[in-house]
Amino acid sequence: MQARINTVTFSGLDVLDVDLQVQISSGLPAFTIVGLPDKAVAESKERVRAAFQAIGISLPAQRITVNLAPANLLKEGSHFDLAIAAGLLTCMQILPQEELSSYIVLGELGLDNTIMPVNGILPVAIKARRENKGLICPQSQGGEAVWGGLQDIVAAPNLLALINHFKGTQVLPKPTAGKAKEKKNPLDMADVRGQESAKRALEIAAAGAHNMLMVGPPGSGKSMLAARLTSILPPLTPEEALETCIIHSIAGELKNGELDFNRPYRDPHHSSSTPALVGGGKKARPGEISLAHNGVLFLDELPEFNRSALEALRQPLENGEITVSRAEYHHTYPARFQLIAAMNPCRCGNLGIPGHECPKAPKCAAEYQAKLSGPLLDRIDIHVYVPPVSPWDIANKEKGEPSAVILKRVTEARNIQKKRFKKLGHPELLTNSQLKGKLLEEAAALDNDAQKLLIDFADKFKLSARGYHRTLRLARTIADLQNETNVHRMHIAEALNYRRMATAS
Repeated sequence: MQARINTVTFSGLDVLDVDLQVQISSGLPAFTIVGLPDKAVAESKERVRAAFQAIGISLPAQRITVNLAPANLLKEGSHFDLAIAAGLLTCMQILPQEELSSYIVLGELGLDNTIMPVNGILPVAIKARRENKGLICPQSQGGEAVWGGLQDIVAAPNLLALINHFKGTQVLPKPTAGKAKEKKNPLDMADVRGQESAKRALEIAAAGAHNMLMVGPPGSGKSMLAARLTSILPPLTPEEALETCIIHSIAGELKNGELDFNRPYRDPHHSSSTPALVGGGKKARPGEISLAHNGVLFLDELPEFNRSALEALRQPLENGEITVSRAEYHHTYPARFQLIAAMNPCRCGNLGIPGHECPKAPKCAAEYQAKLSGPLLDRIDIHVYVPPVSPWDIANKEKGEPSAVILKRVTEARNIQKKRFKKLGHPELLTNSQLKGKLLEEAAALDNDAQKLLIDFADKFKLSARGYHRTLRLARTIADLQNETNVHRMHIAEALNYRRMATAS
């Protein structure tokens, strides 16, 4: 007796076909899984055996062999449980082989025969739709599968319900698409007292998805500002939400099978390792930068991060993706994130504050800031100093501009950018931070005065070619916030003001 079930394994964000073959033959009773399974797959036989006992089915006292083809591909994860169980039930003529052959099967089995959630349902559903197949998955993730554009979905709560569905004694309801409730950031920019220049810089960063570094003494409000960035960012578009949720589905962070339209906000601790930040590790999982795709990555206390981890950010900051290469795998993950970083000017943090500087100033500041390389700083568009908040600002009971007002300006600026990209024949672009090459020159054409100012500054402060182009992008965003068609001298001047710290370091 033999059966074949369609299932999958994951290699980075790629979903690979696995032909699961089950054979029940004469011989001493045994249950063997072959095909390069990892520990979780090898333990599937015990979960399957217990699930069968829970519904009153005994495995035949014969030799059971499960082969996961191709045999040279490593199989990881507990999602093979349901496919193995389906294969056994087919061999035992409880489930029909013909009907199951048109489905991709994945799910983890509990000892009481419940079918539990697994990672990667969304990309598998997209693959099934492309191959004109159906999907059998856990009931709690049926709504996630619907977002993959799939119609034929069997979302079962347990193994017994799945058997009854295919036998015709029970009809499982079709799942409906789940959408996460819009989570409005409870933090508001109106709560920030003073810091008008920093708030202006944060608005520009939000409008064009520019990277930003805030430098200032402890307690000046750097983390407070960063935490409120998502309150002035527009929600994800459906396309952005889908590609972002695919990454979160693979990583097992997509909750309740709901597509989330809220922009990701990731703030890893400065003790994070390089694989945790950029991706990799034993199972080649996506890192924080990929989980922040289409959202915000906040790195507080930037110089305290591992130097190699920070230098690994250089490629994704430039290309919007990260390639992780190891001996056994080679994966490319999307990583188009907005970097917001914060740091103290020196180790004690009181540089420039009379009466509070340590005896080593300013030498300690030079040593502390030297932890950040020039190439990394050159990839950050906005450098802004956040001074200590004055007692008068703290005592002032009048609140500042609320996030809703700033969000309206940011949304209008982004709509201007989208219309421009569509007119230039690049509707796939969304923000000015993505402008490159000839397209940048067309979008940010300068008049003579603006061109002269930029050239003189670049020559005097030895601005790199990357810094030159990033200044153009920033100036284009500033002009969009003011609803200006052309980029003028004042826009270049403000953009250059945010580059001074980079040239000084």
